[in-house]
Amino acid sequence: MTTGVITRTGRLTVRNWIEGDRDLFHEINSEPEVMRYFPFRRSRAQSDELFDRLRAMIGETGFGFFAIALRRDDRPIGFCGLARTDLAPFLPDGTVEIGWRLARPYWGNGYVTEAASALLAHGFEKCGLEEIVSFAVPENARSTSVMTRIGMRRDPGRDFDHPRVPESHPHLIRHALYAITRGEWQARRPANAISQAH
Repeated sequence: MTTGVITRTGRLTVRNWIEGDRDLFHEINSEPEVMRYFPFRRSRAQSDELFDRLRAMIGETGFGFFAIALRRDDRPIGFCGLARTDLAPFLPDGTVEIGWRLARPYWGNGYVTEAASALLAHGFEKCGLEEIVSFAVPENARSTSVMTRIGMRRDPGRDFDHPRVPESHPHLIRHALYAITRGEWQARRPANAISQAH
């Protein structure tokens, strides 16, 4: 069982969702620019249903897309999480992805990079993962840049056509895959520690 806080960074709390987060959760699932590289936006009812499922899954398994909130006032600003994929045969069962979504007013402040870096540490140190992947439409440069900044490498041989993207959105079907292994993450740790100390 996982309740409450997953991890903290200098500016952020990564935690399970609480009732007061529902408005923000709907915002990040319905705002056109935030959802630019996704095939559909969610209504409030659809968003609330997903919110409830996600909160329960995090509580039961410790995996899912966690809320990220500002430490100073616990205001939710988006999500970043570690989730088990359900994309076989494109990704084997047991594959864990890291993913994120941030409300537009908070873009450009490095919050996703900060949260994602902390969750890589959580995944490798606390969850014992051997590899973490991430994937996005190649044109989604904001997301792929974060993947690169946190040390993930592009693996073109594992790119795939996302099975849940409808043919009505052909430009969103192909996904680029990035990955980082435990060993690769450990090799970066001294540089990470130096950068965080300044």
